[in-house]
Amino acid sequence: MEQRSAEWFSARLGKVTASKIDDIMVKTKYGESQYTKKYKLQLVTERLTNKVVPVFMNSAMAHGVEFEDEARVEYANKMKLLIGTDVREVGFIDHPSIDMSGASPDGLVGKDGLIEIKCPQLLTHTETLETGVIAKKYIHQMQWQMCCTGKKWCDFVSYHPDFPKEYQLFIKRVERDDDLISRCEEGVINFLKEVDDKIKTIKENI
Repeated sequence: MEQRSAEWFSARLGKVTASKIDDIMVKTKYGESQYTKKYKLQLVTERLTNKVVPVFMNSAMAHGVEFEDEARVEYANKMKLLIGTDVREVGFIDHPSIDMSGASPDGLVGKDGLIEIKCPQLLTHTETLETGVIAKKYIHQMQWQMCCTGKKWCDFVSYHPDFPKEYQLFIKRVERDDDLISRCEEGVINFLKEVDDKIKTIKENI
């Protein structure tokens, strides 16, 4: 199953996906965030219509999609050279026990690993090179991917082709955190129940 294909969009329709785990987990002092509410409404809509809700793609998102394959090749070449490990592309992988949820890693690495690729704007890539800090939303995303695939680690990759060769590719390994994964699973279960409740309410109101 190729990512961004019709089959891929169909497989993830109405389901919680890894890139949205942070929206589910983030709480404000007033309760759930506006992102949580919006995502809940999106999944309710997709389930009722059986159609994918269009998502606006800004220039930064388009840049990320454009260079993802190039970044994967650069990472794969480096891993092959260092440890002889191949990178395999993968489609949507359902969570092993929580229905209506899953993940689409950017690649499977060897026996135990994954890769998550970001191709950010210039200044963001520079900041990542300087600090080495991975945003919390990406940590949540990668932990959920490890949860769905059973893998032990995920390499976070930041890539920008406009930098000199030695600065184009940033790699930082994130190990599996079962405590965080358990909290994410609990959050997803509660979130999905709220989605189901909203659908039930809508059907009762008709």
